[in-house]
Order: sequence, then structure tokens, then C-alpha cells
Amino acid sequence: MRVLLTGSSGWLGRFLAPVLRAAGHRVVGFDVAPGVDTDVVASVADGGAVAGVFADGRIDAVIHAGGLHKPDIARQPPQAFVDVNVTGTLNLLQAAVAAGCGRFVFTSTTSLMISDAIRREDAEAAVWLDEGSGPLEPRNIYGVTKLAAEGLCRDAWLTHRLPCVVLRTSRFFPEEDDTHRALSGENMKANELLYRRLSVGDAARAHLLALERAPAVGFDVLIVSAPTPFARQEAMALKRDAAAVIARHFPDAAALYATRGWTLPASIGRVYDASRAEAVLGFRAVDDFASVLAALRRGEAPPVAHDADYVGPHAI
Repeated sequence: MRVLLTGSSGWLGRFLAPVLRAAGHRVVGFDVAPGVDTDVVASVADGGAVAGVFADGRIDAVIHAGGLHKPDIARQPPQAFVDVNVTGTLNLLQAAVAAGCGRFVFTSTTSLMISDAIRREDAEAAVWLDEGSGPLEPRNIYGVTKLAAEGLCRDAWLTHRLPCVVLRTSRFFPEEDDTHRALSGENMKANELLYRRLSVGDAARAHLLALERAPAVGFDVLIVSAPTPFARQEAMALKRDAAAVIARHFPDAAALYATRGWTLPASIGRVYDASRAEAVLGFRAVDDFASVLAALRRGEAPPVAHDADYVGPHAI
């Protein structure tokens, strides 16, 4: 297939483009910033630029991985999020429908599921989050616009029968967390693989599977994250003493962490359940907490990409 990939110069795009090509697809990269895999330098908010890519009728599918992200809140006004994340998504959907594309994959975010209450982690137990969780109360313009874009994808399926798969990805960014700095970046990312992170390589694989299976799926919204080792019945224990729960699942975790001077989480306030993506797409992340510990046993670097100096294309 000839696949239009938005966000081709971004963190996910630079991993996803080679994965698509390896699977036999031709990639047409579209991004606001130049890049190795970017053929068209423009914004998805520019309806003319989007229409121009589809003009020759040779786009078979779209993976819409581009957009403004949470770190952009400090750099961009709310209107920019509406223009890019909402209007941009609508531009792509309308062009895809008009061109007779057979499938559309949208990169969304688990962030839109996190209300202020969930973020404060005031509950007595860890909040278990799956596709049925709600009501959805996004806490910032990023989440609000991503949720609106999901709705546009649903409408494209209901109105035009354009198969759309929405992937609510958990964290896979390489930079430092912009709100929590108590732990080193690698330590924090390793911890998050227990409950709210995946590797960028796994994110790319999930998008490929969504692309391949979209016609059979029709429309769906799926959480994509590393598989949690925890069960729902452990939610209260995770909030009260996460280290003890981790020790039950991974008896040598504390000792292995000590070799790096790392700290296990004392409390976990939320858990993303990605089991439905496995059932619908056959996707299960390869890089998980167990693989982190396996790397530490071998004295190797853990499978978490950390780059404190990373700056995305929209910040340039």
C-alpha cells in the first residue's frame, strides 16, 4: 500500500516509516519539519496542502501520527491545538474519504483519560484504566483536542464507512518528564513500564498491525501500552505499598535496581490495561518491565529510550 504518514519527522515517525517499508509499504511522509522520511513539508491544518497529497488518487491508507503534544502547551496557544489536532484531523479524514482510501489509523493518547482527580491520585486504590473507563474529562487542551479528533474518526466510520482504528498510546517520549523530576529519566521510564509506558518500537509495531487489520476492525479505540503484570484485585495494594506487590511478581527487582542506584515506586496510582489491543489486533508489547530486569541481569542497558535533550519538530 501507499501510506500517507503524518508526523514523519517526529519521534514515532522516524521509527514507524522504516517498519512500514520493511512490511512492503511505500511511505509518503508529511510533517511541518523536514526529515529523512518526510516528502511534504506542511501542516495538516493546511487543507490545500493535504488535498494536494491526495490529488493523484494514489494514497491507499493514512496513519495520522502527527500533531501537537503535551509539551507544546508551554509553547503554543490553544487555537493552535484546535487547528492542528482537530481541523488537521478533519482535513485528512475528508481527503481520505474523497480519495476512496481503505483505512485510517489515528495516534491518540491515554492522556485524555486522565482527569485532575486521577492525576492527583487521591483514591485509596490505583485506578484501573481500560477502554470502558469514564466519564472522560481531559485536563488540558491537548487531551480535549485529541478526544475531539477521536470523535471525528468515529464519525468518518459511521457516516462514510472509512475503517478507522484509534490507538491511545501510553508514554513513549524520550525526553524528561516535564512535571516529575524526583528520579532519573531511565529509572522513571523503567518504573512506568509496569503501568503506563511502552517503547517507541512497540508503538510502531502496534500502528502496523492497526493498519493491516483496520478493514476487519471497522472502528475501534484501543489502549496501547506495555502489558502490566498486575491484576485488578491488586489495585489497593499497589496504592499502599507498590514495592511489596512488585516483589511478589519480581523477587529480584529490588536487588537488580540497586545495581543501578534506582528506586522502585512506593505507590502506583493508575494502571493502563492494554489487553484489548491484544485481543483485537494481536498486539502485545515486547519491551516490558520483565525485559528491563532481564537487561539488568545481563549488565546491559534497559530497553527504554531516554534523551533529556530531545526536542520534537514542533518545538523547532
